Amino acid sequence: MKEYTVAVVGATGAVGRMMINVLEERNFPVKELRLFASPKSKGIKIPFRGEEINVEVLEETKSFKGIDIALFSAGAQRSLEYAPKFANDGAVVIDNSSAWRMDPEVPLVVPEVNPHAISKYKTEGIIANPNCSTIQMVVALKPIHEVAKIKRIVVSTYQSVSGAGQKAIDELISQIKAWCSGEPLPPAKHLPQTIAFNCIPHIDVFLPNRYTKEEMKMVEETKKIMEDPSIRVTATTVRVPVFYGHAESVNVETEKKLSVEEVIEILRKAPG
Repeated sequence: MKEYTVAVVGATGAVGRMMINVLEERNFPVKELRLFASPKSKGIKIPFRGEEINVEVLEETKSFKGIDIALFSAGAQRSLEYAPKFANDGAVVIDNSSAWRMDPEVPLVVPEVNPHAISKYKTEGIIANPNCSTIQMVVALKPIHEVAKIKRIVVSTYQSVSGAGQKAIDELISQIKAWCSGEPLPPAKHLPQTIAFNCIPHIDVFLPNRYTKEEMKMVEETKKIMEDPSIRVTATTVRVPVFYGHAESVNVETEKKLSVEEVIEILRKAPG
């Protein structure tokens, strides 16, 4: 099996660390692992397959040659600046931020749904990864769409604090600890309101159309991934006080009538 030099950009964040864990859990054929983060992470070492890997400072690195695959989870601004540099030096960048998702020349890919999209776009070297809630929804809906054509989607999400990063996870921990100690809950810093024992229907910023940015990501990304701009989508996204795991309630209208038994059989045979 061919082995690859893999980079994780944003390696010290919650998602970056999970990427490293998954590479190890799945025994991905990594020849060399390189880890990148911001200057504040300089000197940190992260364990991988019994070794301690030094975290490199992204801003101090002059060349990214020799990297085959770069997994990015460092925020949209860093992705916009550094993904092209990695790609120009020969890496395939898989970007987890919102930076490239709606770029008409960059494929937005869920492997179980539209792997063919990689070959259809002009920009070589960058593949966008959709919003977390969009991913789990389209995996379930694409096989139904292929059989009966989905006309309309109404989705409500219940998203854990991990979706807002390590600081949001720490914020929930601190609020729960305060409550257990009988102390006042510390004020929200990284989420719009106190999240402990609460649900917040406000993920990302509100837009002029009164949807949040998170909700509009689901609307726009779904159309691109499903390759059907005619699908009508409305979304409500809610932050819930759990650490990991997103849930969704999805209501769809199809052109062709399907029974529950037919839908179950379609999903049973579908990848993912």
